[in-house]
Amino acid sequence: MATHLTPGGLPVDDIRYAKTPTRISWGAIFAGVVIAIAVQLVLGILGTGIGLSLVDPVEGTTPGAAGFGIGAGIYWVITTVIALGAGGYAAARVAGVQDRFDGLIHGLVVWGVTLILTLYLLTSAVGGIIGGAFRTVGSVATAAGSGIGAAAPKVADVANVDVTDVREEAAEYLSDAPSDPAQMTPEQAQKEIAKQLPALARGGQEGAQAESRIVDIVAAQRKISRPEAQAQVTRAKAQFVKTKNDTIETAKSATDAAAGAAAGTSFMVVIALLIGAAAAGFGATAAARRRV
Repeated sequence: MATHLTPGGLPVDDIRYAKTPTRISWGAIFAGVVIAIAVQLVLGILGTGIGLSLVDPVEGTTPGAAGFGIGAGIYWVITTVIALGAGGYAAARVAGVQDRFDGLIHGLVVWGVTLILTLYLLTSAVGGIIGGAFRTVGSVATAAGSGIGAAAPKVADVANVDVTDVREEAAEYLSDAPSDPAQMTPEQAQKEIAKQLPALARGGQEGAQAESRIVDIVAAQRKISRPEAQAQVTRAKAQFVKTKNDTIETAKSATDAAAGAAAGTSFMVVIALLIGAAAAGFGATAAARRRV
């Protein structure tokens, strides 16, 4: 059988198609991730030791919480840059890449895998604690923004207090109080006024009835005319409403401030993560340049 030859080429029967080499090495990436996490842990433990060495309650020279927070944030960014730069460099060197773009991809994949693995470890270890804390804070914030009438049951729920039990206990305290204000003792009068305050705060027809009841009690206990008692109750009511509104506004301001701080922290974390990605990419491309 004759073999047909192609001028300037190989025999047709011996043509082989070469397989395109893989441009990404997961083994090298895994090695880079291990190095990055190890370096981050070592530097983190070192930073903890440095921070604890600055605590000196005897001499009173311990830095404030703000100083500690800023210092810890800067140190975290620096250690992240070092760790991811080392991980990206190691991955590119082990993979044997010679193209800068291939090195950049290895570095970015090291950054992504390290980030995902770190988040997984954090959420699996302390996710329950963090989630419970945020749920409690959210419940209290919702209660603060809903007014005093709605706040009491929600705060009681957060504190694991049964509102029904509280009402039954209060009713038992007031069960022996006479309906005639003139026959009440000062303690009974105070408890009856306290009983009427929630309805007074809600307003409406129920609030008007509660206010009338309080006026009768004040007039009987202080032995003054009803118009005089009405004037005193009106002044006290205005002060009570002002205090309630001030409390709600303070709670709303605190919630807004906390939300703003959380937003600022989120932006700073994003910037730090992007810096880490740039460090990993730079380390990997540096390794590729060295090979060239």
